[in-house]
Amino acid sequence: MVFVKGCPLRCQWCHNPESQRPVPELLYYPTKCSNFRKCLEICPLGALTEAGGKIQIDRSLCNNCGDCSQACPTGALKIVGEWMGLDPLLAKIKKDLPFYQTSGGGVTISGGEPASQPEFVAQLLRECQRNAIHTAIETCGYVKWEVLSHILNYTNLVLYDLKVMDPEKHKAFTGVSNELIVHNAQRLAQQRIPTIIRVPVVPGYTASNENLEAIARFAATLNSVEEIHLLPYHRLGEAKYQKLDREYKLEGIAPLREEELETLAHLVESYGFRVQIGG
Repeated sequence: MVFVKGCPLRCQWCHNPESQRPVPELLYYPTKCSNFRKCLEICPLGALTEAGGKIQIDRSLCNNCGDCSQACPTGALKIVGEWMGLDPLLAKIKKDLPFYQTSGGGVTISGGEPASQPEFVAQLLRECQRNAIHTAIETCGYVKWEVLSHILNYTNLVLYDLKVMDPEKHKAFTGVSNELIVHNAQRLAQQRIPTIIRVPVVPGYTASNENLEAIARFAATLNSVEEIHLLPYHRLGEAKYQKLDREYKLEGIAPLREEELETLAHLVESYGFRVQIGG
């Protein structure tokens, strides 16, 4: 699994907020902070201050250089994301060749959004295929078709996210319209690349019978789709928002119970799909 940073959507339930911006970012873990204060001295931009025994980060000043994280002895400050060239990444991937050959698996590019770094991702997938490694991408579909189609030239499997079929709700929940996403899904089906639809199941947002039925009906028109994965909402990413000084908008929402998930799975199965809970 290779995660690239950068995403055009801002889904309110996103559990990887550190993947949204296409650059390394500084996270702060207050429970690890020993108030050593070396970070305050070393920051070249004065972006760090201390108040009440906790470090405060002025995000408007911080350029995520990482000097403070290197000076922190407890790991309370950490840079997430790193710049990496094609050859070093491919070398890491090829170390696991025996596992791919034994399991029938391969490499999946996720994110963020793989199409946010299209040239690099296309080159990486091409090199994987040259080494007989099965390739997959996980995409939100919100990308120009000519960009996505270039990546698809080197893709064996597509994990395609469909979140909300109602256009107005989609824009309210993710920040963008779903018109391009729907259109690209239709064009993707014409390519006959095996595709799995993935749906985040979020109470109060996507987890309604109406929405799941709409997604299933639409997926039934795509001849490359035989399987749908329902991804249960969880709160594991909530703490990341605090570490990035961002607001978490779904605070207090509880995940669905197992029996509720199974009811939704049976609903989607009734449209003729294999359904998996979890991805």
